[in-house]
Amino acid sequence: MKKVFLALLALVATAETASAQVEIGLKISPAITSLRADSPTSTAIGDNFASDGSKLSFGGGLVVDYFFGENYAFSTGLLLTGKGGTIAYNETKNTTGGGNGLNFTNSLKISTQYLELPVSVKLFTNEVAPATRIYFQVGGSLNVPIGTRINGEKFYTDPSNNTSVKAGDYVKFIDADALAGAGAEYELGSSTKLFAGISYHRGLVDIDNYFEKTRGFKDVTIKNSGFALDLGIKF
Repeated sequence: MKKVFLALLALVATAETASAQVEIGLKISPAITSLRADSPTSTAIGDNFASDGSKLSFGGGLVVDYFFGENYAFSTGLLLTGKGGTIAYNETKNTTGGGNGLNFTNSLKISTQYLELPVSVKLFTNEVAPATRIYFQVGGSLNVPIGTRINGEKFYTDPSNNTSVKAGDYVKFIDADALAGAGAEYELGSSTKLFAGISYHRGLVDIDNYFEKTRGFKDVTIKNSGFALDLGIKF
């Protein structure tokens, strides 16, 4: 482990002497987010999980671009990001007397805040206009939930069994996204740049931590998705 750490230090020192440049900034990212929900068309107790609407979310935080070439940068940072959307599913609620039960559709608006660590590469063009370059971004992110609400509340009562559960128990403790984006960067001076772009975030992890684990539904998957408008400044 010590040898690996020393090797990393040597790599960083070598990159610094090769005139690598680090740009640090801040950004805000209003976004339209949704949940991709799916399940078999028929199960014993619930079926037809599906997306039932998107929501307006907000994010923002620190961005860091580490240039290892004039037109190439490793991009990371630390962001607070909002995600979520509305899902719906059908369920049969058993009634006393052993009849066929009561069929109903349940809808949940799930809103989660994540602490996000992006890991991506930015590719820049040469100037397409005075002091202006186009960039393309590809990579991913690791996301840890720090707060969840269902229908605006921290606790949610499942109508099928009248049990109140903490909203955070509905989502897993980790998420990961694939990231693709593009935008433009305008240089105001020697060390100040403005940027604006759009990015698509596609969740790779099934975040369901309740319907299969607690309710016994089969093969339910719920994943995040979102389109964001990225606006920021680098110094």
